[in-house]
Amino acid sequence: MNSLTVRTARWSARHPWRALVGWLVFVMLCLAAGSAVGTHSATTADYRVGEAGRAEAMAAEGGLERRPAEQLLISARSGALDEQMAQATAGELTDRTERLPEVASVAAPRWSKDHRILLVEVALNGEERDAKDKVDAVAAEADAVRRAHPGLLLEETGSPSVSKGVDAQRGDDLALSEKITLPVTLVTLLVVFGSLTMAAVPLLLALSSIAAAIGLSMVVSHVSPDAGVGTNVILMIGLAVGVDYTLFHLKREREERARAGGRLSSEALVELAAATSGRAVVVSGLAVVASTATLYLASDVIFSSLATGTIVVVLVAVASSLTALPALLTVLGRRSERRAGRRAERGRPPRRTRGEGGGRVWTALLRPAARHPLATLVVSVLALLALVLPLAGLHITEMSRDTHSREIPAMRVYDRLNAAFPEQRVTHDVVVRADASESGEVTAALGRLAGLAGADPLFADGSSVATSADHRVSVLRLRVPHLGNSAEARASLERLREKYVPETVGRVAGARYGVSGDVARYADYPAHQNAKLPLVLAALLLVTFAMTVYAFRSVVLGLLGVALNVLSAAAALGLLVLVFQHTWAEGLLGFTSTGSIGSRVPLFLFVILFGLSMDYQVFVVSRIREAVLAGVPTRRAVLDGIRSSASVVTSAAVVMTTVFVSFVLLHIIEMKQIGFVLAAAVLLDAFVVRIMILPAALLLLGERTWWPARPERPAPAQADPAGHRARAADVR
Repeated sequence: MNSLTVRTARWSARHPWRALVGWLVFVMLCLAAGSAVGTHSATTADYRVGEAGRAEAMAAEGGLERRPAEQLLISARSGALDEQMAQATAGELTDRTERLPEVASVAAPRWSKDHRILLVEVALNGEERDAKDKVDAVAAEADAVRRAHPGLLLEETGSPSVSKGVDAQRGDDLALSEKITLPVTLVTLLVVFGSLTMAAVPLLLALSSIAAAIGLSMVVSHVSPDAGVGTNVILMIGLAVGVDYTLFHLKREREERARAGGRLSSEALVELAAATSGRAVVVSGLAVVASTATLYLASDVIFSSLATGTIVVVLVAVASSLTALPALLTVLGRRSERRAGRRAERGRPPRRTRGEGGGRVWTALLRPAARHPLATLVVSVLALLALVLPLAGLHITEMSRDTHSREIPAMRVYDRLNAAFPEQRVTHDVVVRADASESGEVTAALGRLAGLAGADPLFADGSSVATSADHRVSVLRLRVPHLGNSAEARASLERLREKYVPETVGRVAGARYGVSGDVARYADYPAHQNAKLPLVLAALLLVTFAMTVYAFRSVVLGLLGVALNVLSAAAALGLLVLVFQHTWAEGLLGFTSTGSIGSRVPLFLFVILFGLSMDYQVFVVSRIREAVLAGVPTRRAVLDGIRSSASVVTSAAVVMTTVFVSFVLLHIIEMKQIGFVLAAAVLLDAFVVRIMILPAALLLLGERTWWPARPERPAPAQADPAGHRARAADVR
């Protein structure tokens, strides 16, 4: 009863208003610090991986990196296009945009083959990642020209405007997600506690933790750059774990209050809850942090950003459960005590406080595991293995721009651009770096390469070569008349890398070369992740095992925890393949199947689920171990521990599932997949693993569960099945 967790809770309980004011000040300081320093966003260089990344780095050294560009399409609103008017409009548009400081150059207007559309391409200054902040200036000039020529249709697309549209859509999606998640979470908590005040506590603390984490993440971004997904993951994980941690602690305090029957003060009850659920919260929080930290081993800026956001919000949520929550519980407890005193003075009976769970529903659900543990274990494991089977057909790809929602105006124009100008669809960049003395030989080799590509139907006409001022870097740009996610585009990249490039520039002595471009990026990123996957998963399994052994001093529980996490994660991933790699659920979930799973989804699932599963594992097994330490036989401790924790685990699972399901409503296909797979994993973990498999396995293991260190039983005088008399004396 003298751990750091208890000491912190004790101080907060004895000085509740200081603790609450301190927490509010901490949240405001985090937001103020974040606003002061701003967010350091990842640069284009931070995203470079594989051969494509090396080629892009070489091109950047020579000042030949690909510039972000906007495409402006001029066509008739109805009827035939007046070509002279279109040419004049293109000239006016060129004059206006060329004067902008954000613009590097404007290409000469180009007609589509059927002369129905005139294209003006505007190259922007700066990096690709910054271009969306500069596109407004071009859009403003386009609006002015559009107003001056109402008879013409002037549309705009390009990577910058698409990125801007995606950001706006993501913001709208998140707002919708919050509108759904918050009310459902509040209703769930109302069902659990039967009190609006008590239900509001977890929600308010979770929201304050999210606010503090957003501010802190802005500060931390100057060490680990933000890839634009930090806020998303903070909202998703922050609400889930913030409510869960508060729920675990709050539910335990309510149970202890019901048992005490008014014999213990609010401060003592808070300390008692801190010694049990408080410790479980700290251990599970550290487990989430440790498991999430393995994402840094992926050497990827997006995974690093996801890891940073998750770690920051989890640590803040743990801090709130140790400081602000005990203070709030003390304030609310004292108010409850005053009300109880007034009711007693009036001769009214005290109001019933909801105690621990363990009703008939949970008794019925646990009956199969209790009566037939082996059969329950076998059937449940086989059911999950059946869900794992679709993993045999798992197809992982990098989600390209072509997968974005067509509700974004720039994406609809992008489709028109691809139809009218097929040669604009994909560009491969062959980058060569050699000594300046080899410049002539490099140019000749690139010429031969362009000739080979020109005779190949996988490529289109219109190649071009650029050379740096010091003649050390050259770039050949080859066009492909196929969409970036098509088999033809991938085949053109393969032929280029494996045949044409080695046969030409590969024979230039001392030359370094590589192929970049959108298709190369989409190919190299999954390959990079696949190479890192074994390392990350090995570290994840080791961390999960070590944290479980540390928490319960049991190697058996460590191995069991790893096995159950792998099983539930694999089953959820198999279910994801079943849903998203096929078309049968498109209308139901509002997506267009790409026949693949986003390259980031599996690794993110395993890492986050392993951490979140520790919430349930630690909370449930802590209750069981607590009873065993009090002298209860393992079989009874298992059944009573799971039965008493079932309601809070279920409530936590419902909250988490609601948060994750809300992300299925997003338009971004990869976020849909992440939301779906996490929701499925949490449900499987809470209702199959924790209610069926875990109790069955523990009942079969019996006393071997605690190997190698069997928890010591207390002296007979102290033994108490619930373990409350000795702890109450300690608190007093």
